[in-house]
Order: sequence, then structure tokens, then C-alpha cells
Amino acid sequence: MNEPDKLNANESSGENSGSISFNISEISKSGYHLLKENKIDDAIDCFSKILLLDENNNYALVGMGDASRKTGSMREAVKYYQRCLEHHPGNNYALFGLADCYKAMNQYQKAIEIWEQYLEHDNKNITVLTRAADAYRKVRDFTNSKKTYLKVLEMEANNPYAIIGLGHLHYDFKDYNEALFYWEQMLKDGTDTVDIRVLTSIGNCHRKLKTFNQGIPYFEAAIKRDPDNFYALFGFADCYRGMNQFEKSLEYWNRILELDPKNKMILTRTGDAYRNLNDFEKAKIFYEKALDIEFDTYAVMGLSLIAKSQGKFEEAIISFKRLIQQDSKNFRPYIELSECYLKIGDKKKAKEVLEDFQKFGIKNQKISEMLENI
Repeated sequence: MNEPDKLNANESSGENSGSISFNISEISKSGYHLLKENKIDDAIDCFSKILLLDENNNYALVGMGDASRKTGSMREAVKYYQRCLEHHPGNNYALFGLADCYKAMNQYQKAIEIWEQYLEHDNKNITVLTRAADAYRKVRDFTNSKKTYLKVLEMEANNPYAIIGLGHLHYDFKDYNEALFYWEQMLKDGTDTVDIRVLTSIGNCHRKLKTFNQGIPYFEAAIKRDPDNFYALFGFADCYRGMNQFEKSLEYWNRILELDPKNKMILTRTGDAYRNLNDFEKAKIFYEKALDIEFDTYAVMGLSLIAKSQGKFEEAIISFKRLIQQDSKNFRPYIELSECYLKIGDKKKAKEVLEDFQKFGIKNQKISEMLENI
């Protein structure tokens, strides 16, 4: 006779409910202990035995939800948590698990609704507050996200999750100086112990603010910790690109390509660096490698700029026209096309190209200035 049959036999043979409760309690403890040890199948076996005795047992339903969540079966986990909440409304463990499932499935609005239900019962739970703030941030609810992060900091002044979250929140809304204010608070013990993602985030703020030289030390510190970190290598290369130090940027673009030779964006950035160094043959190689993967506007733009630089204006004109067809509201090819017409002495067409862009009603200072000069 297997274990569930034994329990049912005990019940039918007249053992009192206290004995059954004891069995359920013991099996439940075993199930959660097995979950902690990642022995998922054994844990599921324990919780299944309980559900044979008590089909709506809250510990077993939450346990089955937790087990499903650990195996990545989020939809299955949702069913168990919801079933628990139908019979045990307000169960904190079921609410927590359900919200985490919705978060894992990128259903942030649903996650928020569940976190809010949880906080009605326990509004001092820092873990839940930070997760709720994260979810508000994901749905771009700036006000509620900031308010919730700040509530965490009122309760725990140096909570790293809230501080880092506030940095991400302000970064997402392009308030880079405020993002720096929060992320730099994590550096009080230096750069050696802080999470590497904080280092690259601070570096990225400086990239966005175009204070490239101030961003370099943070990417450098990140690379020392993890020489192959994509975000650190990219940030380093992009800072040197922003400072027009193309030879130095090439070192890091090429390091990324050693790790990821099919990265289309990095191939075009490498092509740009060679083009800016007037090494047009090498630039063409990288642009064409990018185009071998799939069409890329930046690679075509790079090849068009090379043709223009080499005085092949008719070729460049055809190419810039194609770019305009692909992305009619991008001002850059209009300027380049207009310059090509000026180079071959056709002022009328140069002017018409810029006027075509203005018909979209988009104000662009460079377009306006060029028109005035013509």
C-alpha cells in the first residue's frame, strides 16, 4: 500500500482528525524542505498526498504553486495560487507567488494588482514594496514607483534595491543626473564591491550626458571585474567614439566581435570607426558583413558616406534616395543627399530635397540652417 493509501486507510478506520492534521503537517514540512533542496518531484509527491486528504489545503496548494514556479511552469503555478485564494482569501504566500508569476510573464499590471492586495494585509513588507515599485516602473507609472521606493527608504535608509530601482526609474525617464545621484550612493565603499551593473549604469548615464571622459573609469572598473562583459566593453568603446578617439574605440568593438562575430550593430559601429579613420576598404568589409546578416540602415548609410567621401556622388545620390524611401522622416540622409547635389552644382535639387523633409512638419535646426545657406 502506498503512502496516500495508508493515510486514507487511517482516516476510514476511525482515527481522529487530529491524527490526520498531524500527518498533513508533517508531510507539508517535508514538502517545503524538499523544495528548498530543489528536489521538486519529491516535493510535488508530498503536496499531492496532502491534496488527496484535503483537496483545498492552503499549504499544499501554495507548495504546488511554488514547485511549478521553480520549474518555470508559470501558468500552472497561477492555477494553484488562484485555487488557494478562492478558498483562503488573503493568503500572503499565495498572493506573493501569484504576483511573482505575473511578473515573470511580463504581465506587470496584473502583478501590481496582486502586490496591492498583499499590501492591504501587510504594508510594511519591504520585499513586496520594492517588487511593487519595480512593477510600477515597468508600466512607466513614475509617481507610484517613486513613492513606493521612497517608502522603502523611509523604513530602511540604505536599502540597495530601492536605491538601485530609483536610479533605473530616473534613467528610464531620461533624468540622468538624478539617476546618477542614486546610483552613486552605492559607491560609498568604492567600486570593488558594488554590483557590476551599477558600474555600467553610472557609465551609461555619462554616455547619455555626453560626459564621456567621466564614464570611462566606471566601464574600466567593470572590465577589470569581468573582461568579457558586453555592457562594459560597449560602454568603453562608445565613450571613445564620443570623444572621437576611434582607434581606441576599435580595440573594444573588435573585442566584442571576438565574442559575438554576428552582432550586426557592432559590425556597423566597427565600420564607422574605420570610416572615420579614412580606412574605407576595411570599413566596407564590416558594413557588408552587417548587410550579409540582414538589411541595416546604418550599414547602408556608412557605405553611402564612403561613396560621397570618395567623390562618387551619383552612386551616393542613388543610395541616399533609397535610405529616404526606407525611413522618410530621418533627417540625416536628406542633408547628405542635399550636399551631394551641391557638390555636382545642382542647387535647385539640393534645396528641393530639404524642402521635401520640411513638408512633414518636423522642425530640424540643421535642415533649416542648410536651407538658409543655400
